[in-house]
Amino acid sequence: MAALLTVTISFAPLAFAAETIATDVRVGLHDDRTRVVLELSRPVDAGMFLLENPYRVVLDLPETGWQLPAQPLPAPAGIFKTLRYGLYQPGQSRMVLETTHPPKILKVFYLTSAEGKYRLVLDMAESDPASFARSLNKTTMIAAVQPADSEKPLMDSLSSAASGGEPGVAAAVDEELIPAAPQKPDVPAAPRKRIIAIDAGHGGADPGAIGRSGIYEKHITLAFAKEMKQVLEASGRYTVHLTRDRDIFIPLRERVAKARRNDPDLFLSLHADSIKNKRTQGLSVYTLSENASDKEAALLAEKENKADIVAGMDFNNEPPEIANILIDLAQRDTLNESARFANLLIGDAKNITNVLRKTHRFAGFAVLKAPDVPSVLVELGFLSNSTDEKNLQSRAFRRKFAEAALRALDSYFANVQQAHTY
Repeated sequence: MAALLTVTISFAPLAFAAETIATDVRVGLHDDRTRVVLELSRPVDAGMFLLENPYRVVLDLPETGWQLPAQPLPAPAGIFKTLRYGLYQPGQSRMVLETTHPPKILKVFYLTSAEGKYRLVLDMAESDPASFARSLNKTTMIAAVQPADSEKPLMDSLSSAASGGEPGVAAAVDEELIPAAPQKPDVPAAPRKRIIAIDAGHGGADPGAIGRSGIYEKHITLAFAKEMKQVLEASGRYTVHLTRDRDIFIPLRERVAKARRNDPDLFLSLHADSIKNKRTQGLSVYTLSENASDKEAALLAEKENKADIVAGMDFNNEPPEIANILIDLAQRDTLNESARFANLLIGDAKNITNVLRKTHRFAGFAVLKAPDVPSVLVELGFLSNSTDEKNLQSRAFRRKFAEAALRALDSYFANVQQAHTY
């Protein structure tokens, strides 16, 4: 699990009856610093810490109502890349700022606007990797009390305080440096293309299941992935990234990492199974659960998760980073979104192919463990069944499945929130 440096921002008790509401978030670039401004209905206690892989600044708040304007989230600026926000756990909300380089926190302070709103302002800049690593390795706690002058920073140089130095004297805050709210365009902006990551299971030294005719699962899944990419991108609504576009072995954890580097809105992993009972046929869709829905699902997950060992890469003795990430980020919302898409996909798939009786299943597949990306694994059918094997080798069937997936995705994103939340 990534080491982290914790910063606590504390205030004298304030008596407010209303809950905290976040009404806007803006990002601006000023000289050598990137400024993030979160407008709140009242000042609150906050906690902040840094994470790596990827680089992130995490801001923890009391449970907050998010009433942000109906406009796109801030565009990349300076070292700011993107943000996510939402309920982390009951009583606690979280905003995560992902950065392009290791961040250094310069200042954190409150300002009061003319409208009576409170602006939590965070100034950050790029740090060099060595300094960032030293900061992560230190566990120094930095606390700052509420200043009498609300325009004085609550915290100055994070790096100097973390290394034992004294924080510098606060510089005066220039109100003009607060990023302005974007103007509403005269013409509605075109909706952004959703990013879909498609993972063709197995590959290279790992052939996956082998069909009755000798066809390999790795070739079936790659053909489906390429067909889906073509159909989805032809709609003009999606950008598709494949974890592999040729017959190559990719470790399971690298598949997840590779997909997440493209900041996808959804992740689909494609597979095909083979079992002793040659009469069993039909499609099924899995979402993540550490407790499998049945014995068959548990055995399948165990078999798939050993794919890295098949190619001579045994990770059994490594620390369980993925499990720690799951616990850390409490991906409750992600799991719910995964299940919602799975049910939509099943509804459309029923119109083109047979499905298993318990179509939506649960198992601990390694490739489904991205902490902040809704993810499903599709078992397209059984290569041990002659009907399924014939369908899975058919270009016409691949096209039908891709079109069914397109309908499911359109239905899913018609109702999904604009931002990732956790």
